[in-house]
Amino acid sequence: MGWVNRRRDLGNLIFVDVRDRSGVTQVVFNKERDPAIHEKASQLRNEYVVAVIGRVKQRTADTFNKNIPTGEVELVGEELRILNESKQPPFLPGDTVLPNEEMRLKYRYIDLRRDAMQHNIELRHKVAIAIRSYLSGQGFFEIETPFMTRSTPEGARDYLVPSRVQPGSFYALPQSPQLFKQILMISGFDRYFQIVRCFRDEDLRADRQPEFTQIDLEMSYPQPERVWEVVEGFLTAAFNAAGQEIKPPFARMDYDEAIRSYGIDKPDLRYPAFTDVRDCFAPEHLQQLGVNATLPVVAIRIPKVGDLSRAERDAIKPLFVAKGGAKVFEDFKRIEKNFPDAGAKILTRSKSEAGDLIVIVAGSGGGGEAFPHRKVTPQELAIYTSAGLLRIALAQKYADRHGIFKKTGDPAKDFRFLWVTNFPMFEWDESSMQWNAAHHPFTSPHEEDLPLLETGVETGVKDPLSSLSAVRALAYDVVLNGTELGSGSIRIHRQDIQSKIFRALGMTEDEARSRFGFFLEALEYGTPPHGGIALGLDRIVMILAGADSLREVIPFPKTARAVDLMVDAPTPVSESQLKDLGIQVRK
Repeated sequence: MGWVNRRRDLGNLIFVDVRDRSGVTQVVFNKERDPAIHEKASQLRNEYVVAVIGRVKQRTADTFNKNIPTGEVELVGEELRILNESKQPPFLPGDTVLPNEEMRLKYRYIDLRRDAMQHNIELRHKVAIAIRSYLSGQGFFEIETPFMTRSTPEGARDYLVPSRVQPGSFYALPQSPQLFKQILMISGFDRYFQIVRCFRDEDLRADRQPEFTQIDLEMSYPQPERVWEVVEGFLTAAFNAAGQEIKPPFARMDYDEAIRSYGIDKPDLRYPAFTDVRDCFAPEHLQQLGVNATLPVVAIRIPKVGDLSRAERDAIKPLFVAKGGAKVFEDFKRIEKNFPDAGAKILTRSKSEAGDLIVIVAGSGGGGEAFPHRKVTPQELAIYTSAGLLRIALAQKYADRHGIFKKTGDPAKDFRFLWVTNFPMFEWDESSMQWNAAHHPFTSPHEEDLPLLETGVETGVKDPLSSLSAVRALAYDVVLNGTELGSGSIRIHRQDIQSKIFRALGMTEDEARSRFGFFLEALEYGTPPHGGIALGLDRIVMILAGADSLREVIPFPKTARAVDLMVDAPTPVSESQLKDLGIQVRK
């Protein structure tokens, strides 16, 4: 039983490929053997649903189809039932040229019949099962948390659900189960996990959807290394389920090192890091180049790009996003000509080979204010960030030349995992002139940084030069090939430290109680130390499937405008529904 994938009428013989979830089987109807069933088979069209009874026989050797598992046999049809007919679909599951994505999403039930989509959804199932099995085997309980909760600030806009029985009040769909999983630790469930839907009303992109699936877990009494060990374990199980053997432990890198070496906190390790080349230049040469000698000078190396024409070199400048006075020197041959000693040192230090592209990024602006507590100052961060964005853009632009992104079949090369650790606790917001939580406000600071927190809370809540800038969080991200798979932290379990964090964020005690009163009260009843992490299941499957978008691994996704084209949602609702909720829509 299945769908008609293709029909070929050769006169006395009609061949029909019947497709189901497991694959395709060829059925043959012979006019000389049974004219009636042959006539019925002539009525079949693409995507008709059929049931066929017959005898399986081996094909002749010259008609074997080695492209499918059933290619050596066929079914001789003896009885045919047409279970349902089909209109001519807007596209066929077997088409080699796909329609545009809007057409695919509008007719998603047709699109999901394609082999690639069937594979992706099966892969998602296998990965989820492997993760559940591993975590259950490690003593974790899968516990559901509410979808209808209260609105709390977590970095993105909430999706709100109006309450009919409490007019004027709203539930929020959870951006994550963060507070609930911490409550579960307070409740004595020392190992929790959940593969859970989360909701964020934010601008979309290829790796972001308004509703997405997290692998969420929390543990009592862990050190960060224990959380990492658990994550590495279930990721190993998930990748094994997809036929990929990865080997933990993953590499680890401090946040400051990631910024200095890659200009980003989620570096792709598959191509080279920056090289610090400031001391390759004499001070007078930096002055001649208009470069500030107190700011970073880094070389970006992209392997095997080959010689570039003048026009190709000119095309590099539009890729450069200058921040904080950063400038780019895209013509390294000119550097070699004008400063031969510096050019030779740069080639040696960056381990450049023939055909490699070298681009220099430096700072031309002033050094700015001194930031006594920061390892990477805001001025340095601007230069590193500019270089990091250009490094990614160049690697993508010349991907066909260097071939780094092509799968080699060696998981150690194809999947470069990394733990990024010791993130800043706070970020200064120039527009609001206050500190924001870099991760979330329940992240624990390093114990040795508590004096800096104390000093900052007492003296520098409104000061970007405050010691708050140097407080490090016990936060960590797991990164794969430049994609952040997940983010987590050790949480605050002491009410006094949580209050200091809220004060550092500019919250009064009344504001903190108004927003998080139930949680602050729970912290006063013997909260154990705890920590955890959440990883994006959709992103993991997207990478394993080799897909370019989350929409390729989510059965019923939204478009970039957060629209479900298949069911035509969102839509207006009736006035009576709005009246029941006490809501009036303003144009």
